[in-house]
Amino acid sequence: MRTSLAVALVLGGSLPGMVPSLRAEIYQYIDSKGTISLTNVPSDIRYRRVDIRPNRLHPIISEQELEPMIKRFSRQHQLHPALIRAVIKAESNFDPRAVSRSGAIGLMQLMPQTALQLDVRDSYDPEDNIGGGTKYLRQLLDRFRGNLPLALAAYNAGEHVVDRYRTLPPIDETRQYVRKVLRYYRTFLAHDLASTGHIIPSSGYAMTPTAPEVATPPAQ
Repeated sequence: MRTSLAVALVLGGSLPGMVPSLRAEIYQYIDSKGTISLTNVPSDIRYRRVDIRPNRLHPIISEQELEPMIKRFSRQHQLHPALIRAVIKAESNFDPRAVSRSGAIGLMQLMPQTALQLDVRDSYDPEDNIGGGTKYLRQLLDRFRGNLPLALAAYNAGEHVVDRYRTLPPIDETRQYVRKVLRYYRTFLAHDLASTGHIIPSSGYAMTPTAPEVATPPAQ
């Protein structure tokens, strides 16, 4: 979902030129209205440290470390583990500290307002984020009657945008996002097959119709 965010910059202490040093620790807090407050002297336990080092070349958390959480939430929300991995890969490349230009946070890139609606307390926490993201994706799949491409489009552009067009929105970013997630989904399914000799039976998950614009794997 896309919302506008007001950013409140609170700089404590004496920082040269009012610009935080790369060595300084910066903390962030997002309130219920989506306002982001930044400070180097946190006065509230709700502030979370922000990693301001340059982007790393490799994910800072491995798929293996996330797998127990992914499997647990896949069972809870009836989503194929490969699909959850695909969304995480497309959204954050497995970086739990990822923050988008629009303010989406964490592994599954939850907007602050969406996180609040999903009872996510800490979007930077992998378990909290995956729990909220899978719950939201399940809600979208139910809303769009199991149509995976439409659910993914709503995850990217917002459910009301998909409601307006009643098909994949004519938004290049959204259509590319849907194709990317489905491509990763197929890749992870193939990886499961190669590594285990089988794919988790689709009967354990909701079936997804194929949309005419984008091919989708047989089970989700």
